[in-house]
Amino acid sequence: MVKTRRRVNVLLTGASAAIGGLLLAGCMDSSSDARPLPGATIETPASRTPDAEHVAALDAYRAMWDDLAAAAATSDPKHPRLKAHASEGALELLRYMMTEDRKKDVVTNGQLRLDPAVENSEVMKAVVRDCADATDWLHYTKDGKLENDVPGGHHRVDATVRQRGGVWRVVRLRIDQVGTC
Repeated sequence: MVKTRRRVNVLLTGASAAIGGLLLAGCMDSSSDARPLPGATIETPASRTPDAEHVAALDAYRAMWDDLAAAAATSDPKHPRLKAHASEGALELLRYMMTEDRKKDVVTNGQLRLDPAVENSEVMKAVVRDCADATDWLHYTKDGKLENDVPGGHHRVDATVRQRGGVWRVVRLRIDQVGTC
């Protein structure tokens, strides 16, 4: 148990710096008239069609981001959707991100663009690599103003998705800093 906690602490510590650009720092348009977008949306390119064996893993990965977007709109670390498509270290990381946002009294709205691909897979496990574009997925104060003017951009994301009991969930998640893809 101590070993597991230590591993989680290392994961959270390393990931928290990377997450800073994605959720904690956000991204901002260079114009000064930026305003909140009506809720969060996730966009993925329609041009890439994954192999049939990878569809379920990629669907779970995308659904995890949809779940995070729902929680991020209110910065709710206990949002019931968070555990629908994430578990283990990935779920802990998502809850940590929401807890930090709540402490800062910010919410996230806008559009996150994903372009995931399966790097390798086994029977009930897939490793997904993505370049998440958070250019339009921004942090706002509760009164609707941008949190800051720190620019953001593209983040490399590595995820492990596993099937257990017939359900695919993201179990490991790493979000790198802005500019890593």
